[in-house]
Amino acid sequence: MKIAIIQYPGTNCEYETAEAAKSCGLEAEIFRWNRSPKELAKFDGFIISGGFSYQDRIRAGVIAAKKPIILEIAERGDMGAPVLGICNGCQILIESGMVPGTKQEIEMALAENRRQWPGFICEWVYLKVSSAISPFFSQFSQGEVFPIPVNHQQGRFTTKDQGLLDTLKDNEQIALQYCTDDGRIEESANPNGSLYNLAGLTNPKGNILALMPHPERCTFLYQMPSDSSSWGKKKREAFGMPKKMLEPAPGAKIFLGMKGF
Repeated sequence: MKIAIIQYPGTNCEYETAEAAKSCGLEAEIFRWNRSPKELAKFDGFIISGGFSYQDRIRAGVIAAKKPIILEIAERGDMGAPVLGICNGCQILIESGMVPGTKQEIEMALAENRRQWPGFICEWVYLKVSSAISPFFSQFSQGEVFPIPVNHQQGRFTTKDQGLLDTLKDNEQIALQYCTDDGRIEESANPNGSLYNLAGLTNPKGNILALMPHPERCTFLYQMPSDSSSWGKKKREAFGMPKKMLEPAPGAKIFLGMKGF
């Protein structure tokens, strides 16, 4: 599967995302925003990686979401191609209306963080797989809990549509929620005040995933924090063994799921 990793002015996670994707068997190419959108026809899927596209002017993701390249990606997404937006990529997908995708309009926003860390967050959190119906989660079990880093300032999923949350629940679009290390969905585990502890959403078809945390930063065992539950134990046991340190960690499952489309 050949994947285009979109690079905007201000993107800063494209190379590590490409390495993570390649480690999972994907053929990844970094694709600059100002190339002809028609060149995307040779790709099977798309990743919009993290960073600060256009310096987050106006609000995060809004300028990038209006560029011609997104129209082409949205069209391919409508045809079933896998699209993954990570952090700033998540913000771009929300601003484009591709996710949640229940209407032909922008339905949500990613607002300034509240609660635990107002301002910029750079921390490890735990996520729970709340819906595994999307192929992106084919490598996970329903209810699985895993640690992952977050790095954002505008990561709070919110909406003015009072009925949207019920729609997302009914459609099983709520893929990932912030949780405690033992899987409880509690306010104390919500780092940014996100509605319903939301961390990742799909479109109704499940082929487009908007994800605020960074799976490319927990793709290999060596990236995992040494004090994080069972993953920390595995890392400590692998000290001094470089090959074992390169074994896959939970973030790899996202890219492996993408490979399965």
